[in-house]
Amino acid sequence: MADDLGDEWWTQGDNSDVSEVEEDTQPLEEEQPKKSTSKKRKGEKQVQDNTKKKKRKKTVKKECFITQERSEEKDDKESNKNKKRRKKKKTITDVLTSAEPVPGSPADLVSLLKSHHSQTRSVIEQEELMLSESCFLSSNDLTHSLSSYLKEVCPKWAKIQKQHSQTRSVVLLIVCGSALRTIDLIKHLIAFKGQAKVLKLFAKHIKVDEQIKLLSKGVTHIAVGTPGRICALLEKEGLTTQGLKYLVLDWNYRDQKHRRMVDIPEVKGDLLKMMDHGLIQSCREGTVKIGLF
Repeated sequence: MADDLGDEWWTQGDNSDVSEVEEDTQPLEEEQPKKSTSKKRKGEKQVQDNTKKKKRKKTVKKECFITQERSEEKDDKESNKNKKRRKKKKTITDVLTSAEPVPGSPADLVSLLKSHHSQTRSVIEQEELMLSESCFLSSNDLTHSLSSYLKEVCPKWAKIQKQHSQTRSVVLLIVCGSALRTIDLIKHLIAFKGQAKVLKLFAKHIKVDEQIKLLSKGVTHIAVGTPGRICALLEKEGLTTQGLKYLVLDWNYRDQKHRRMVDIPEVKGDLLKMMDHGLIQSCREGTVKIGLF
């Protein structure tokens, strides 16, 4: 017992505890490097994931940019196509504004009548309705006013107007395209007409019967009007061609749309119809002369 008690048992107990502590600390030390390595791996994975995401974002942006460019190119092509489609066809006014004004000639009226009669008349009838150069007065060269032109083609106007005594007829008939133009031409006649009586013949605010009464009441020397109303008066015999000597067509005048009288389909049709009511025949007989103003 003494021997046993003599042993340093407390020291043995302490050593055993220390060894146990050392054994316990070894696995802790081993676990710490494992944790650090796992953290490193996780960090590396996160970095790799982030780089992949950035690459993906970059590629997506590039793709969007390319698609935007392609879409813009398509839009430009479509807009160009639409512009080409939207180009309007040239109208009569476009052609007339671009062209320089050329004075009318007797050949212009002859070709107009020929093209009109070729659709409705036979060859023999067309020959009977042809107008020769002797049927025409000198044409306006775009330098004359109406008064100066009439003084040139009608030098003996004062004597002619005194000799005229028939009702329902006029000596000078001026044909234009509209009522407003009729009023303007009547104003321009002041320097030429002298004591002659002037009558306006158009459909605006004036009935045909009223104009027939005015023509039958007294002597009228000059009449200015539209071909539609003149044609209606000729049909109803309110106006005749018996005392007529001069037929002046307002050929070269252009309206706001740069159209002449013969460029307006309705006025052109009325003019051709009016010419067929005895005017062409009177010109061929030599009693009436045509002037293009």
